[in-house]
Amino acid sequence: MATYVLVHGAWGGAHGFRKIRPLLHADGRGHAVFTPSLTGVGERSHLTGPHVTLTTHIRDVVNTVLYEDLDNIVLLGFSYGGMVVTGALEHIADRVRHLVYLDAFVPDDGDSVERLLGRDDRPPMALGSTWLIPPIERELEDPAETAWANERRTPQPIGCFTERVRLARPLEEHVFSRTYIKATVDPPGPGGPSPFWRVAERVRSSRAWRYHEIDTNHMIPNNRPKELAEILLALD
Repeated sequence: MATYVLVHGAWGGAHGFRKIRPLLHADGRGHAVFTPSLTGVGERSHLTGPHVTLTTHIRDVVNTVLYEDLDNIVLLGFSYGGMVVTGALEHIADRVRHLVYLDAFVPDDGDSVERLLGRDDRPPMALGSTWLIPPIERELEDPAETAWANERRTPQPIGCFTERVRLARPLEEHVFSRTYIKATVDPPGPGGPSPFWRVAERVRSSRAWRYHEIDTNHMIPNNRPKELAEILLALD
């Protein structure tokens, strides 16, 4: 039996894993599946405000693990969720059995989303400045799913993208196993490889990582839930 904690990406919510949860439960081995909703977005968009930062989301995940007393977990971060699960390690690394990044940011100590995107020169938020970042619309493989998902994407506070993560030691020095899953349909980008492709190139030949590819675009949980579930269920 495994315990999965799946952390969604920016502008999304736990509803993005609605196709994954039943597949993991249907395996028949009694797996537990937790998909915490991050404060201020998705199902918890009513709690948004300029006070919401990366630290808020890290605490969302850490509290889920601690209050539910979860151990030996498979912790997955999707997209922006990679920042969240990395920051959570300071508090729950000893409870993680396997760390999974799903087409996600894999930051080093001191990285932020803005820094990884090469936009670290954004000025500090001033009084009266915009603190909400509108969502990027995504095109999924199924047009009906595209409409369903985009209708539920909500603005996200800027502090989630500008705050820097803290990582006491490199991921490879932890005792848990590590996996990176890359969506291959999205191109590397006109200005050079995206942060997700840079990670893929780094880890695909590393003995410290397992590497998988899924032939779809970034929205893997919506497009290819069965393939994703098969990878997660095969983790030891």
